[in-house]
Amino acid sequence: MLGMGTMTEERPIDATPIVIAHRGASGSRPEHTLAAYELAIEQGADFIEPDLVLTKDDVFVARHENEISGTTDVAAHPEFAARRATKTIDGQRVTGWFTEDFTLAELRTLRAKERLPQLRPGNTRYDGQQVIPTLAEVIALAKRATAATGRTIGIYPETKHPTYFASIGHAMEVRLVAELRAAGWDSAKAPVFIQSFEVNNLKALRKLTGIRLIQLMDAEGGPADHAVDSYATMATPAGLKAVATYAFGIGPNKSMVAGGKPLVHDAHVAGLRVHPWTYRAENVFLPESYRVAGGHGAHGRVRQEIADAVAAGVDGFFTDFPLIGAQVRDKPY
Repeated sequence: MLGMGTMTEERPIDATPIVIAHRGASGSRPEHTLAAYELAIEQGADFIEPDLVLTKDDVFVARHENEISGTTDVAAHPEFAARRATKTIDGQRVTGWFTEDFTLAELRTLRAKERLPQLRPGNTRYDGQQVIPTLAEVIALAKRATAATGRTIGIYPETKHPTYFASIGHAMEVRLVAELRAAGWDSAKAPVFIQSFEVNNLKALRKLTGIRLIQLMDAEGGPADHAVDSYATMATPAGLKAVATYAFGIGPNKSMVAGGKPLVHDAHVAGLRVHPWTYRAENVFLPESYRVAGGHGAHGRVRQEIADAVAAGVDGFFTDFPLIGAQVRDKPY
């Protein structure tokens, strides 16, 4: 499942699309916790996804953002009240608490909480139980799970805000490659994909490692490093050809592959794999045609949405609900 596949005239083929547990089984546990990653593996995920940010002492930890007030109990810690700050991150003013202002030891005194309590109230029962995991712990979990299950469990890290981190003296690329190399992962055969919304970050990584790289792209806007004027330009046949010079595949917003759009076909022609994001069960995240009655938090027809993406030829997909994803992977309809 994790192999390079065979080539056809038009596109590389994987035997089965891969299931990427987006921040773990984040539909069922607070995101980016070992509990979320462990559940995702139990539910059949092929890859677990840690978004990576750095601490003050340059340790990679798994958080969706370097601002952590929405995913931890930091606001309830009076000893850290003075560290609340306002910063400009990728052109946006953000107020809160930031991982780069904490050592790992300090971060370990915090506990994770559910980021979307209004939509996922059941997950709040796990608030306060989990620490912020390090990349080293995520790697160790994947290796333990591989040994225990007999399945290859990979990791799919995303470098978050690499240009910003470099600007404050915390460049990511060399540190990340060194940590993955220490784990024995440095080639295209490793059960690893590295993803980024930025371009120069991936090009720098390409010079340092043989690990497969994924260019993320959104339906609007462009990369924070301004290496390309827009994701729309990147998604054209010419843009995809340029991406193929440094990346193994693309991770587009799922809307970019829906409804018969040509992106999957065009990417395959360029020799790129396609791993869209993010398939979530709640109505609020679903296109109208997949919604059901019951309001924003009701679970709609995400199984069908994923099945339709698989039928369209995607090579993998990110989902907050890896159990559903694995069921579609194993028996698409």
